[in-house]
Amino acid sequence: MTWFLFCLKTSRPGLWFPTLWLYALPAAGQDVWTNSAFWIGLLYASFPLNFLVYGWNDMVDQETDRLNPRKGTYLFGAKGSDSELNRLPKSILIVQLLSWPILLFFGGWQMALVALGIIFFCWLYNAPSWGFRGRPPLELLSQVGYLLVLPLSCLLNQVVLPSIDVWFYLFLFCTQSQLIGEVMDIEPDRQAGRDTTATKLGRVGTKLLIIGVVLAETLLVWIHFGDSIFGAGLGLFLLWLLLDVFVLYANKAYTMRDFKLLGIGSNLVALLSMIYVWQVGLFV
Repeated sequence: MTWFLFCLKTSRPGLWFPTLWLYALPAAGQDVWTNSAFWIGLLYASFPLNFLVYGWNDMVDQETDRLNPRKGTYLFGAKGSDSELNRLPKSILIVQLLSWPILLFFGGWQMALVALGIIFFCWLYNAPSWGFRGRPPLELLSQVGYLLVLPLSCLLNQVVLPSIDVWFYLFLFCTQSQLIGEVMDIEPDRQAGRDTTATKLGRVGTKLLIIGVVLAETLLVWIHFGDSIFGAGLGLFLLWLLLDVFVLYANKAYTMRDFKLLGIGSNLVALLSMIYVWQVGLFV
């Protein structure tokens, strides 16, 4: 049980919302509640997928994580000892070997391409000597790997893939999430000598980039997709970002209390937005 809880913490439950959000989106409004494949995919998009993504990352970011005050929580992930991190590869492999035969059974042979794609992007991001995680701005481009959750959902739930404009919006969403994480990790990344977009641009510069990304999302949803309610929600988020950079924090570091409030707030907003998108079928 102790090891399971460590693995659960490694999967960063506080950051499951992007993969769950991406999984739910293509099936929005569909009658999938009695479909066992839907629940299997939803389960995979929670612990197994995030255990692979974040566990792999933890194995190559040991030095940075030791300096990171956010680590050691269920919101932001485990802070493992050398012996615990050495046990992770075997556990990650076991979880994936238990999961993928079931996904292949329900999703068909195309699901194997999704599996290969997920492994490829994890490797691309985490390769020890040249991985994109330390080569800005390539770490932002590699966020496209998260979008493989879309075909995973479509194959299991037998729905069509979203249109290209939806993919673009979701890429902006993933990029925004990555940049926010980099702003929170800017001090430990600098101490460990890790290069990211945030360490290159600085805290204020990265916040301004996030504002630009969220502004693009807001305009896309409001004008192109024609949804004023979701667009207004993004507008409120944009207003908060402007207050953050110009009034409240500017170049000041966040506290652990700020981190926790942000984590809890992000999950609450993600849940509310998932319910709304599901009800109206915004991106379907």
